[in-house]
Amino acid sequence: MEITRVGSQPSGKGPADWFTGAVRVDMLFNPNEARRAAAASVTFEPGARTAWHTHPLGQTLIVTAGCGWVQREGGPVEVIHPGDVVWFEANEKHWHGATATTGMTHIAIQENLNGKVVDWMEQVSDEQYNSGK
Repeated sequence: MEITRVGSQPSGKGPADWFTGAVRVDMLFNPNEARRAAAASVTFEPGARTAWHTHPLGQTLIVTAGCGWVQREGGPVEVIHPGDVVWFEANEKHWHGATATTGMTHIAIQENLNGKVVDWMEQVSDEQYNSGK
């Protein structure tokens, strides 16, 4: 058994190459020799979002606070609320973040495949982001 105590890992700022706006990432756990999954609690301020990206084995989001938007490539922007669970298929290009006026926090869970949990791509344009309004 392993217990990771709250506050034992520092919060990090979401890197500008991967996010637009103010984003805080709190790692919950990383893959290891016995666990393939990684998870983080990610908090987006209003207007903040990820860049387009994929995950080699898919991704699960569990919304814990606020109101957000998610979109898969070619699909509409969808509204998400606390308690909603979002599943993105393996290699499904997508983005997620807060709405323009409300912050949002989710837990993001993804699995490691050959040392990689995510492939980052281009930033979501303001036009793409604002299509959810």
